Amino acid sequence: MSSLVISDVRPWGGERSDVELSGDRIAAVRPHDPAVRGAVDGRGRLLFPAFSDVHVHLDSTRIGLPFRPHTGGPGVWTMMLNDRANWRSAEVPLPERVAGTLERMIAHGTTRVRSYAQVDVDCGLEKLDAVLAAREKFAGQAEVHVMAFAQAGILREPGTFDVLDAAMRSGATVIGGIDPCTVDRDPKGHLDAVFGLAEKHQAEVDIHLHEPGHLGLFSTDLVLERVRALDMRGKVTMSHAYDLGSISESVSRRVIDDFAELDIAMTTVAPSASGQLSLLDLVSSGVRVGLGEDGQRDYWSPYGNCDLLDRTWQLAFTRGFRQDAHVELALAVATTGGASIMSHDVPRLAGLDDRPGVAVGDRADLVLVDGETPTSAVMDRGKDRTVIHNGVVVADGLTVLRR
Repeated sequence: MSSLVISDVRPWGGERSDVELSGDRIAAVRPHDPAVRGAVDGRGRLLFPAFSDVHVHLDSTRIGLPFRPHTGGPGVWTMMLNDRANWRSAEVPLPERVAGTLERMIAHGTTRVRSYAQVDVDCGLEKLDAVLAAREKFAGQAEVHVMAFAQAGILREPGTFDVLDAAMRSGATVIGGIDPCTVDRDPKGHLDAVFGLAEKHQAEVDIHLHEPGHLGLFSTDLVLERVRALDMRGKVTMSHAYDLGSISESVSRRVIDDFAELDIAMTTVAPSASGQLSLLDLVSSGVRVGLGEDGQRDYWSPYGNCDLLDRTWQLAFTRGFRQDAHVELALAVATTGGASIMSHDVPRLAGLDDRPGVAVGDRADLVLVDGETPTSAVMDRGKDRTVIHNGVVVADGLTVLRR
């Protein structure tokens, strides 16, 4: 079993330490001995769990391509049509730009990725195949889960259900749904299709929810009914859901309690929306919460740069966090929070002060970042980074190391 010593690092900003890795696990954390020279010289940098991007659309990326004006209109359907009209004419073939985006994410410290791949009657499995190819290319540098996602709905275009079914047979492991009321306009039919495919393929479910207020709550309650009826505790994620906190305090409390009871996870891309459920309440109640970059400089949005530390800053900023404990919570969500969604071997965050992922027995997926404290690392977002996946250095100085 291979071993690796990281010398002179500060786990979560604590005391200078030497960290010994054995295989894919942390074997020891000792006070720093100046006489110890590890294979990785920490130089007093901060040590965190590596980032987990659990809501990203690798299939729509334009990272690395010339910047283009945004041409999408308002609303999910119009945005989807804009993507559909333009993605084939990009300057670089899709597999190349998907792989290049994943490589840049790894270089910045992300070693766990949960990516959507759009499948529909327009693109078939072409986008899925590009994401699966990138997953294979960087199998030694990151763990990638792929979600088959019918962004255009499942019912409104005949043949979509069959393409989704084929995508699950081709290697996707999560079924994606979207806005059951406003996209397909048939919430029962939409969710029956999503959960039916999940049962057939023994897959997890991820629901994109942009629907506002009471409509979003209605769709959410339909999801809750199916989770209970099908005993799918721990197998469903609600993504976005950024207006579920807008109705009333009692409704927010009930939704959070239901999510905790049924182990329904949530992912956020840190939008500047006022109606979101409280991140502090979600975590303190035991809900798994993860962070993602969504689309990155694609036909939906000009935002995104493959750096989840940047998005962690955005999460702290949009939530109005100023206290160090709150900013560090955002960092915990971006690292082990997302990891706990991808693998239930990673415990849910235990509360506001929980800073897991760098103790003996934890998986050796780590990132070293320059900074004085965890909060300063989020504010400054330094570029002196070393990335470790399964006990092996996979990137240094924002460059992925090929093996």
